[in-house]
Amino acid sequence: MPRPIEALIHPDALAHNLARARAAAGGARVWAVVKANAYGHGIERVYEPLRQADGFALLDLAEAERVRALGWRGPVLLLEGCFEPRDLELCSRLNLWHTVHDEAQIDWLSRHKTDTPQRVFLKLNSGMNRLGFAPQSFRTAYARLAALPQVDEVSLMTHFADADGASGVAAQLAVFEQACAGLAGERSLANSAAVLRHAPAAAADWVRPGIMVYGSAPDHPQHTAAHWRLQPAMTLRTRLIGVQQLEPGDTVGYGRTFVAQQRLRIGVAACGYGDGYPRHAPSGTPVLVDGVRTRMVGRVSMDMITVDLDALPHAGVGSEVTLWGRGPHASVLGIDEVAQAAQTVGYELMCALAPRVPTRTA
Repeated sequence: MPRPIEALIHPDALAHNLARARAAAGGARVWAVVKANAYGHGIERVYEPLRQADGFALLDLAEAERVRALGWRGPVLLLEGCFEPRDLELCSRLNLWHTVHDEAQIDWLSRHKTDTPQRVFLKLNSGMNRLGFAPQSFRTAYARLAALPQVDEVSLMTHFADADGASGVAAQLAVFEQACAGLAGERSLANSAAVLRHAPAAAADWVRPGIMVYGSAPDHPQHTAAHWRLQPAMTLRTRLIGVQQLEPGDTVGYGRTFVAQQRLRIGVAACGYGDGYPRHAPSGTPVLVDGVRTRMVGRVSMDMITVDLDALPHAGVGSEVTLWGRGPHASVLGIDEVAQAAQTVGYELMCALAPRVPTRTA
């Protein structure tokens, strides 16, 4: 039989979370962000439950081709735009909208030969200091784009640096409003955190929910996914493949970092960092065994972790182990809890799921 680990993708959760984003956005149109292979869930698996979105936003041309191949005829936005001049040829052929954040991209457009003008999203650097035109250069870039016959319509966008934190979006929103005052074009500002925490003020014409669509809270641990009424879209589960009885003083795993203080029964689960589980997750990281919450002990190995069975006298070889997501008996272990224990974020755990893990739609 195959190794018992698998990932399940839950279409009902994806549809529910997208509806939550739409409700919070207060009338704005919604991009379903499917970059990084839909945050590790698989573009082909999430397509049907996310078809109620107004468009798909992603990073590269290969992802855009996959969305078009699935039959989507609506808007598709390249969030980082084109990476070289010839990318514009595929933008024309696939009718892709694309972000413009640098003078070089405007130069490429000015030399592009096309019979069909393209829709572009001009990006403002309002304080994130990654991509985008500085406020003092923004209006000049807008004028250049608006004058090009290769450009159909110019929309305006920015990205919030701390929508999930204490400083919020007010300062960046003010920069955006000042830079865009009097300019025609639809606006797109809000990521997941801004949709949940700062809409409708920051919703504008288009919102770009990403992580919330997949059931993770963008501001964890301040708020949980349950607080925002989000449902986990991915479950990673396996089974116990062994059981050990420890005596006081016995150690577990590489480095002997866990020392039993009393008699303790532990289970060995078929999951490790070779499957995408975080290697740096410490003892105490939560797991579910047969739907009952317990903890991991010892170091994460490439193929195995060990879990405390002290409160589960009936658990044994074959018992179901939920690493995150939906467990048996209506139990749930939020991916954000696991990520917090491992000092990372749910985004990374989703995207790090290894190719060797069988993944299917639930």
